[in-house]
Parts: sequence; structure tokens; C-alpha cells
Amino acid sequence: MAAYLIADVDITDAAVFEEYRRDVPTTEARYGGRYIARGGATKVLEGDWEPHRLVIVEFPDMASLMAWYGSPEYSRLKPIRERCAKTRIIALE
Repeated sequence: MAAYLIADVDITDAAVFEEYRRDVPTTEARYGGRYIARGGATKVLEGDWEPHRLVIVEFPDMASLMAWYGSPEYSRLKPIRERCAKTRIIALE
């Protein structure tokens, strides 16, 4: 069953975030990840949610998603993301 990583990204340093954004897709692809949505306009239909930059990545299954998230390749990029953005990330099956 497919699994989805959903991230709400509040970018605080665009220049540093560009480095992260450039490097992360290759790491996701190695684990079968593909972008469903990456940025773009949002429209809140209900509630008081104020999303920033939304990203949805599909993986073949939860095991692949979690393998990517814990991988050495992505672990190298996490500190870059943490320096340049506040993120809320969930995994959905």
C-alpha cells in the first residue's frame, strides 16, 4: 500500500533552503519516492490552518518511506533543512 509524506514547510532562509531543495529529490527517488505536489497555491476549505509550502511525496509503502527518512543520505540533509525552515511532517498510509 502506498505511503505519503506530507510536509508543511515554513522557509526561514531561502538561500539555504535552495541547497536542501536541490539535493533532497535524488535521495527520495532511491527509495521509490515521487512528488505528488511541491509548493503551489493552497486554499483552506475549513478550519484555521495556515499552510506554508506544502509538499506531498508518494512512496511504494511505509517501509520505503521510513527507510528513506532514516537513511544516511537524508540524515546528511536534515540539518540543512532544520537551519532554514520550520517543518511539520507526517507519514500517511
